[in-house]
Amino acid sequence: MKWVALLRAVNLGARNKVPMAQLRTLLEETGYEDVRTYIASGNVLFDGPRGRAAVAGKLERLIADSFGVDTTAIMRTPAELVATVAGHPFGKDTSRSHVVFLAAEPDREGAERVAAVDASPDRVVLAGPDVYLQYHSGVQGSRLSAARLERLLGLRATHRNWRTVAALAELAAEA
Repeated sequence: MKWVALLRAVNLGARNKVPMAQLRTLLEETGYEDVRTYIASGNVLFDGPRGRAAVAGKLERLIADSFGVDTTAIMRTPAELVATVAGHPFGKDTSRSHVVFLAAEPDREGAERVAAVDASPDRVVLAGPDVYLQYHSGVQGSRLSAARLERLLGLRATHRNWRTVAALAELAAEA
C-alpha cells in the first residue's frame, strides 16, 4: 500500500531534527519499499503494509528510538492527497493557501469551535480530516495556527503550504 506520512513538528529550527536521508535509509532497512522524502519538513512517501494506525505508530516509534524526536505521523494515501488538492475551496489563486492535516476527522463540537473563531481577514474551511486556510497577510500573525487548531479540535495536526501539498500529491500519484 502506498502512503504519505506527514510528520508533525520535525526539523523546526535547531530542535526535533530528523535527517531525511537517514530516515529514508532507516525505513528501507526496516522493510519499507520505494521510500522517498520531499524537502526537510517531514514528508515521506513509501510502500508499506495496510493499517493506517499501525503504520503511523511504527513510524513514530522508529523516529523516537532513532532520533529522539517525539512526532505524530499523519498518514494519507495518494488518492486522499489528490482529493485534498481537488477540493481547494479558494478559487484558482493558491498563493496564500495552506492545509492543516489532522490525525483524524474532528467531532461536531470541535468543528463548531473552529466555525466560531473570527479568523478574518483569513479564511478557513474544514473538510473532513483537512483544514484549508487562506492567509491574507501570511502565516505570521494569523489567528489560526496549526497549534491553535489542535487545541480547538482536540486533535494532532501538521501544517503545509500549498506548494508542498500540490507537490506531494503529484509525487504520490506518480508512484
